Amino acid sequence: MAIFQKPLVPLLFHVLFISVVPEILTSSPRTEAEALVKWKNTLLPSASLDSWSLSNLENLCNWTGITCNTAGTVSELNISGLKLNGTVAHFGFSSFPNLTSLDMNTNLLFDMIPSKIGNLTQLQYLSFYDNNISGAIPYQISHLQKLQHLDLGSNYLANPNWSMFLDMPVLTYLNLNYNELALEFPRFVLRFRNLTFLDLSGNKLSGPLPKNISKLFRLKELRLGRNNFQGRIPGEIGYLTELLELDLSGNHLEGSIPATIGKLHRLVLLQLHSNNLSGTIPPEIGNLVELETLDLQNNQFYGVLPDSIADLSHLKFLYLHYNRFSGSIPKDLGKKIFNLSIAKFSHNYFSGNLPEGLCSGLALEQFTVAENNFSGVLPRCLRNCTKLSRVRLNKNQFSGNVSDAFGFHPHLDFISLSDNKFTGELSSQWGKCTNLTNIEMSRNKISGAVPAELGNLKNLRVLQLESNELTGEIPNEMGNLIQLLKLNLSSNHLTGDIPQSLGKLSKLAYFDLSKNKMKGSIPKELGNCESLLSLNFSQNSFSEEIPSELGNLGQLQITLDLSSNSLSGIIPSNLGKLKVLENLNLSHNQLSGKIASSLSTEMISLQTIDLSYNNLSGPIPLFQRKVAKVLNGNSLLCGNAEGLSPCPSTSFESSKSSKKAIIGAIIAVVSLLVSGTVVIIGCFMCHKKIKRRDLETINSENYESLIWEREGKFTFGDIVKATEDFSERYCIGRGGFGTVYKANLFNGDIIAVKRLNITDSSSATENSRWSFENEIRTLTEVRHRNIIKLHGFCSRENSLYLAYEFVEKGSLSKLLYSDEGASALSWDTRVKIVRGLAHALSYLHHDCSPPIVHRDISPNNILLDTELEPRLSDFGTARLLSTDSLNWTNPAGSYGYMAPELSFSMLATTKSDVYSFGVVGLEVMMGRHPGEFLSTLSSDQCLTLNDVVVDHRLPPPTATIAEEVKLVVGAALACTLYSPGARPNMRFVAQQLSRRNQI
Repeated sequence: MAIFQKPLVPLLFHVLFISVVPEILTSSPRTEAEALVKWKNTLLPSASLDSWSLSNLENLCNWTGITCNTAGTVSELNISGLKLNGTVAHFGFSSFPNLTSLDMNTNLLFDMIPSKIGNLTQLQYLSFYDNNISGAIPYQISHLQKLQHLDLGSNYLANPNWSMFLDMPVLTYLNLNYNELALEFPRFVLRFRNLTFLDLSGNKLSGPLPKNISKLFRLKELRLGRNNFQGRIPGEIGYLTELLELDLSGNHLEGSIPATIGKLHRLVLLQLHSNNLSGTIPPEIGNLVELETLDLQNNQFYGVLPDSIADLSHLKFLYLHYNRFSGSIPKDLGKKIFNLSIAKFSHNYFSGNLPEGLCSGLALEQFTVAENNFSGVLPRCLRNCTKLSRVRLNKNQFSGNVSDAFGFHPHLDFISLSDNKFTGELSSQWGKCTNLTNIEMSRNKISGAVPAELGNLKNLRVLQLESNELTGEIPNEMGNLIQLLKLNLSSNHLTGDIPQSLGKLSKLAYFDLSKNKMKGSIPKELGNCESLLSLNFSQNSFSEEIPSELGNLGQLQITLDLSSNSLSGIIPSNLGKLKVLENLNLSHNQLSGKIASSLSTEMISLQTIDLSYNNLSGPIPLFQRKVAKVLNGNSLLCGNAEGLSPCPSTSFESSKSSKKAIIGAIIAVVSLLVSGTVVIIGCFMCHKKIKRRDLETINSENYESLIWEREGKFTFGDIVKATEDFSERYCIGRGGFGTVYKANLFNGDIIAVKRLNITDSSSATENSRWSFENEIRTLTEVRHRNIIKLHGFCSRENSLYLAYEFVEKGSLSKLLYSDEGASALSWDTRVKIVRGLAHALSYLHHDCSPPIVHRDISPNNILLDTELEPRLSDFGTARLLSTDSLNWTNPAGSYGYMAPELSFSMLATTKSDVYSFGVVGLEVMMGRHPGEFLSTLSSDQCLTLNDVVVDHRLPPPTATIAEEVKLVVGAALACTLYSPGARPNMRFVAQQLSRRNQI
């Protein structure tokens, strides 16, 4: 045996050598070039890779993204940011044994990462960041034992089997953010003891933060935000003494900040916002002497800020808004902090004066303390902060001279000082702040004139100075504010004429000069303000005639109020062109002559009209739709209205016309009776089993109109009998719409009947009545498990009756806003409710022809049955859409649920319902109306999924249901996008919510 021992060593070495290095021996520039070209051919064509060609083989090392080693083979491949589109699965990983760096970030690559990636044993740097790669992370990546940098962030990667992963001893950088990772914190990560960077943010990770995270003691950046982590922040986090950045924001963490946080002396960034954290801020926070960003916004913190916070001398960004802090801000805050750029204290319970040295470093750019109880004068240093860009001080008790508080701020674009006690005059210095877009100083005690220099603010969009003590005239230079959208100078002491130059404000939407002392005529040039939605000049001393040019304001929708002035002459017939106007008030003037018929025949959207206390004469015109009219105080008016005498018949012709009208009315009534009789006979023929006593009840009723479902098992007469002709004892609800009754029918059915009272039904045109009845007929044929069933409609004795199926649990609103009801609405039930609502709207929008727009979606109009299944109800404001998917009609719906476009346009589309659905979806998950969050969509920041705080009355959702809740919230957010075109349609939403339900 001894003779074989000596040659055995070189033999084993040879075997090991050829087994370890075969790729090096066989690898060549040609094989690598062929592999690259082969993969290129699987991608969509891209000029970025034109150099990748076998005809250019001799220049392989100069190909785009290629770096070679001394042997001429590929050692680095960097094709980041080329927007390459194709599958990563076809890349020939085995062909590049010498590759040390592979960077494919910011492309459009998709599919799964193949297991062959584990063959790149020399790899030290690997990045697939920002692609569309999906599937589980292959465990073979852990075979790359030389890997130091691994970045798989911003893809669609899912959980692998973490137990199969090997230790990666030299890994220092791990980024898995914004993927589909779920379940608990991946414990295998805790074995990578050399990690200095760990980012798992933007996933679906849940459960508690591991206490033994302290094992990663070399970490410099730890980012775990925007997940579903619960529980408390472990005190052991204080052992990560190398940390520079800590982000735990956007989770469901609760409890207080551990005092051990004060051990992180090197910390530069601390983000804990958007959690459920509470308690007071530990004084140890002052030990973070290197801290630049402290973000605690949107939590439940309370109590007084510790004085030690003033010791954070490197602080640049301080976010404390949306909490419950109280007391005063530490008086020394700012004295040592010379780089403070953003300070936000708004929406708390702070009181007292602001610290004098708050902006000592003069670096302050954004300063918001809105909605607190601060008082006193502003710190003098604020005047010298020339870097200020946004200032919100509204809704406090600040006082002092507004001109002393502010100076020249060339970067300022937004300032709100409303609802305080500021005095003094507006300085001409404001006219030098040419970046200003918003000036809001309403409800103060500011006096003096409106500075003419404000006309220099070419970017100004909002100017609100109402409810002050301003005097003098409106400067002519205000006509230079060509970007202005809102101008409110009401409730002041302004005098003089309206400048004609204001007619150049073509983008102006809201214009209010009410409650001043202005005089003169209303300039006809205002007819050029084509974007106006609301115009209010009431309670002034304007005189002369109403300019007919106001009829050119075709977008005027909300109000035209010229009341309580000294206007004279006739009402211009041209006002009839205001087809979208809802409210017209010309009362308390000296107008004379007849009421123009165009006001009744052409103003098809009018809801209220007040012409009282003028000198109008003649008969009042017949309005084409129901309008709330106030006409008293006009002694020469006549007609069928409260407080007016009937018009006399003055000639044979008028008598003849009256007779014709009477005959016409009789014919119409007879026609309706005949139609009703035909319907009744039809119902009798289809339901021979109806008892004779019920038939007699039907025939005894005087119906003006009757529409009933084809397969009806009962009649309207049965309902009349069951409710004893709608006795009060059967009333179960009242509202602005009318009264709801509960009817227990002879066949066991329970029906809810909504009675709508009308006072002037005879004024409805034949076309409008036909349109309404056609709509009701269509709705009786709607069949969907999530839509309340409409059995029929009847009109009689100045009342409209709508018969619905009775739903036991009542409205979603009733349950959602009671603690007992809310606890019954578990997370899976809430998901079911939103999903059912999505399917109901999908049916109305996409399966009905023509499509049906509901237009009043709110929790009040969503009923729940015994199984807590949702039923969409109350189509009282719904409208059928023609095939162009558009419907011009007056806005309807519940405040807080209407799409933003309906505030300036009467164009109702299915996307209006989509927006309302999104609001309701958020409300169901949050347990409260999401108005506060939705308001941010069009202001400073976009609302993100992690800004939404789910209903705290329930335990936080976990596991699968947490994913369902997150999906619902994400869909709801997409539905509440400001632009209608950016919102998804309801079929897509319903499919997405159902697809997840089937997984």
